[in-house]
Amino acid sequence: MKKVNVRGITIGGGDLVLIAGPCVIESRTHAIYMAHALKEITSNLSIPYIFKTSFDKANRSSIDAYRGPGLKKGLDILGEIRQDLGIPITSDIHTLDQALPASKVLDLVQIPAFLCRQTDLLLAAGKTGLPINIKKGQFMAPWDMINVIKKVESTGNTQILLTERGTSFGYNNLICDFRSLASMRSLGKPVVFDVTHSLQLPGGKGDSSGGNREFIIPLARAGVAFGIDALFMEVHDNPEHALSDGPNSLRLSDLDKALKQILDIKKVVG
Repeated sequence: MKKVNVRGITIGGGDLVLIAGPCVIESRTHAIYMAHALKEITSNLSIPYIFKTSFDKANRSSIDAYRGPGLKKGLDILGEIRQDLGIPITSDIHTLDQALPASKVLDLVQIPAFLCRQTDLLLAAGKTGLPINIKKGQFMAPWDMINVIKKVESTGNTQILLTERGTSFGYNNLICDFRSLASMRSLGKPVVFDVTHSLQLPGGKGDSSGGNREFIIPLARAGVAFGIDALFMEVHDNPEHALSDGPNSLRLSDLDKALKQILDIKKVVG
């Protein structure tokens, strides 16, 4: 399996890496607060950490839903966090014109699940030369991600992560098939488990998505026991008032305990 290096953090080298943060940038103050808090927790536990949040959520359920501060302001905030805290940063891109400016700030480019087959977007991401984290579409079989890999690798970029984030299971529901983790790892790329989005209920509230936050920690424990290279979590200090994906976000105050349990499991499975 090819290891992926994200600003000095090796994914696929044996250590469990955490990619975590709020779904969207709600404000400069909130993003900085969350980044500081998450860095402190992960540093105390010696967990390699990458901060994630989005400058724009282009796939909200409702036209009235909050999307984020936008490209320029969002990247300014992310750049400030990256410089001041010295931690790697990731965010998602949705359009071709976002790839180049985002690459000047990000350490890891994320491709949203619903765009994982968009050839031009994958090529633009690959051409940045940065590591690319591609979320498997809810509609995709894990073995079909080989075609997605080939699109990015056609640019000469082989630094690719594959993320499992649940599969459509009827209407407004997702289910996680752990066999997907093994299937995607067999493609030669490190595998990330997005535990919080796997518990999302897309459009489940009519004009917004619901979620099953109560299952985040047990599902994360199960994923680590099965075998993953990185864990992806949406974390918020006040999920009930989060501007995006609150119902499937882990409460910040629960993270330390959850990570300690996960590390214990990781020690057992190796």
